[in-house]
Amino acid sequence: MAKPVIVLGGGGHSKVLIDILRKLDCRVLGIIDPNQAVGSLVHGFKVLGGDNAVFDYPPEEVELLNGMGSLPNDKGLRVRLFKAFSAEGYYFKTLIDPMAIVASDVELSTGVQVMAGVIIQAGTGIAENTIVNSGAIVDHDCRIGSHVHIAPGAVLSGAVEVGEAVHIGTGATVIQGIRIGGGSIIGAGSVITQSIDCNQIVYPARSLIKSISRDKV
Repeated sequence: MAKPVIVLGGGGHSKVLIDILRKLDCRVLGIIDPNQAVGSLVHGFKVLGGDNAVFDYPPEEVELLNGMGSLPNDKGLRVRLFKAFSAEGYYFKTLIDPMAIVASDVELSTGVQVMAGVIIQAGTGIAENTIVNSGAIVDHDCRIGSHVHIAPGAVLSGAVEVGEAVHIGTGATVIQGIRIGGGSIIGAGSVITQSIDCNQIVYPARSLIKSISRDKV
């Protein structure tokens, strides 16, 4: 029997995830959100409390769903929650919207979230806590690192390699065989035709790449 789910976060991303849970008839115990009053309703479910309220539920009895979104330079809250609760023995649910198409041999690690309209083709592997957002396309034999966000409408052609904690912006296109180094940000609408080192920002329509420093998570 599937374990009930606790959703971390009560913002827009969690709203989309809760809709998927409803489609899949998953039982939701409630929402963890330190910015909302305990007992109030968010997206139709009761707020259980702040982060420490998770510990009222033993890790063997529940699954967690990471409802924190992921934006460039967001201080890595999504990653910190994933690492902190994983270290305490909690399991993060891997979630696939019924309206997504995922090839039979695709490997999805713990906590991966695949939204409506996504297509993931054969031979692809996606590491833990990664979001493949609405309408994105990940073609064959791609390797996607942990804590990545592939934003709505992004396209990764075949055999693309994406390092850890990369953000690929809305509508960006990465052609086949490209490698994107960990910690990089690919701006919305960018077209990537060459491999990129770690910790770079690529702006669309300006052919500008610059080094960045990111907070450690």
